[in-house]
Amino acid sequence: MRVAINLLTDDPDKPSGAHWFWKQTITEMVPLLSEHEELHLVVSPRIRAEHSGYGPGVRYITFPWSNERRALRTLSEHAYAPVRLPRSGIDVFNTLIAPMVKPAPGLVAHFKTLHAFTSPAALNPLVRLYRRTGYPHTAKVADAIVINSESLRQEVETYLDVDPAKLRLIPEAVDHTVFRPGDPQEAAERLRRERGIEGPFVLFVSSLWAYKNCDGLLRAFALARRDLPDHRLVVVGSAADAGYAAELHALATALGIEDHVVWVGGIPHHETLPFYRAADAFVYPSHNETFGLPILEAMACGCPVVTSDRSAMPETAGGAAVLADPEDPASVAAAIVSATGEAGPRLRELGPARAAQFTWAATAKATLEVYREVHAARGGGR
Repeated sequence: MRVAINLLTDDPDKPSGAHWFWKQTITEMVPLLSEHEELHLVVSPRIRAEHSGYGPGVRYITFPWSNERRALRTLSEHAYAPVRLPRSGIDVFNTLIAPMVKPAPGLVAHFKTLHAFTSPAALNPLVRLYRRTGYPHTAKVADAIVINSESLRQEVETYLDVDPAKLRLIPEAVDHTVFRPGDPQEAAERLRRERGIEGPFVLFVSSLWAYKNCDGLLRAFALARRDLPDHRLVVVGSAADAGYAAELHALATALGIEDHVVWVGGIPHHETLPFYRAADAFVYPSHNETFGLPILEAMACGCPVVTSDRSAMPETAGGAAVLADPEDPASVAAAIVSATGEAGPRLRELGPARAAQFTWAATAKATLEVYREVHAARGGGR
């Protein structure tokens, strides 16, 4: 069995959540391959270096562009994949949106979000149009569709005409070699020394898209400061939408909390570790998530979590977080006060236990089984 995984949707200059997902999944999958199984990674010259060192059983299929040239990447997926993949004898192709001509006997779609339908403002008009036409086509031609939560299952069944039997639920996971409990004081000292962050704080980690609701968090934090006058709000994440980021800074000023908000900006994924360890609470009041991996990363570090009471967030939190209404700043503020106070010790115990239930080894094993299932259904051996 030869499986090709499409990694072209990643931008080498701006690694996405999908980048980290595949790095972890492929690393754990390679040792599970039998002697009759191969992984072929579809890469561009610029992203190949980011996916090296996986060991035997991994080969590469090089396309000209990845997501740093989005339009050309999309064109190459539709025009080149149906020609190039058969030349490598690919049996199963894993991708986000299927080419117009199916490039392999088996096709597995990997849906992580349906923002084109649920949060359309987060996408530019052309990307939104492409996904709104590409997802229905993909749902029709795919042999299996991998989703990461029951919440996403509901969205897929709401927005797409899809056979429910195609859906395979495989949760995401936490890198427990990185995200694990540690000394909060040591982490706080590191942040003081390296980032100039002093005193107690609550934490937000996410790219600054409007649907992530950092504006709602600012309003909630302004209310919570009545009970937490010494706390700061630390915001870690790149300005994905420059206009929205400017609005956030203006809002902090209007609320009178600009001196109590620390804007860290985007940082490498692993550098979020000391922030999780030192924070009194991690607050993630997003309007819509299909999984919400930062929730588990914070829990794995022993940080109390506040998150939204809708979409996939309660499902991911599994009873180990304080839930709040993201539309109501007073609800989020009360949850912050609770998590930093009386609920904190209980959450610091429940969080790591909840996060431990999600491992990349399990994610990789389940994903490989989907490939094997599709290959067998298409007449291949095991």
